[in-house]
Amino acid sequence: MILGLDIGGANTKAASSDGLFAASVYLPLWKGAPLDEALCSIARSQPQAEAVAVVITGELADCFSCKREGLERLMACVRRSFSVPAYFWGTGGFGWSDVLELAAANWSASAAFLGQEEHDCLFVDMGSTTTDIIPILGGRAAAAGTDFLRLAAGELVYMGLLRTRLDAILPAARIGGRSLPLAPEFFSIMADARLALGQISPEGYSCDTADGAGKDSQSALRRLARSVCADLEEIGEGAAMAIARQACSRQMEILVAAIARQSVEHSLEKVVAAGTGEALIAESAAFLGMECVRISERYGREISDVFPAYAVARLGEMAD
Repeated sequence: MILGLDIGGANTKAASSDGLFAASVYLPLWKGAPLDEALCSIARSQPQAEAVAVVITGELADCFSCKREGLERLMACVRRSFSVPAYFWGTGGFGWSDVLELAAANWSASAAFLGQEEHDCLFVDMGSTTTDIIPILGGRAAAAGTDFLRLAAGELVYMGLLRTRLDAILPAARIGGRSLPLAPEFFSIMADARLALGQISPEGYSCDTADGAGKDSQSALRRLARSVCADLEEIGEGAAMAIARQACSRQMEILVAAIARQSVEHSLEKVVAAGTGEALIAESAAFLGMECVRISERYGREISDVFPAYAVARLGEMAD
């Protein structure tokens, strides 16, 4: 069995190549999260692993001075934590010459594995922080090689289901007939909107809250009210819920537009959806009249949530 790892700036994910193990741990690297400890724990829980196959996106965390430093430090952490061989996947595969080829290459592993089954599709993976929209043509990814270039091409949308600031999604909300600009401040995130609307559970709120307070509905409503410089008693729960609905609606609009752009540009009619935001991707694809294959229906919900880790594990198994 090969163990796959996807080390991100906010979450570290793991999956076994046999699909029997999948895990995601919230580890905000910029806050000094104990990555070594977490990786050692994963290693102890999977003693049957013959090797680890790794993708990395956490090099962009601002605790590192540059991507190269981030990659080198994260690679060293993996090697310290596992006694078995470690293989690192870059945008060109396991064979690479410059460590920068490993930067943000998790989408590449997903596309390389998926391309063996789906020759022409738009692979969309929405996590808590970002969304990858990767055209696969003839079984090969047709995406740019770096986050900088993918951001320019619309293949990387810096928007996730949970961690994205509310004001980044919804510049202004309509409340009581007024249009109010949201404060450009870290008052509330999309997880608050989704929790308030019952779209996620408190357990599904798998990141820090903006104010360090609770992950219950009332706390989420208070943060939503604060986004328009108000208290909950000042504007009422109805207005806070309106902000939540408008934010979720706007997020879907952004995702629909991003998927439509790539599908038109590459003449693709099928979406393959994965990640924490798989359901929102499927809803967006349906809105566009596109066929949608959900990774959860093929491999299970837990694997969908950590798909790059599973994909790189499978690729490692094939390369072995």
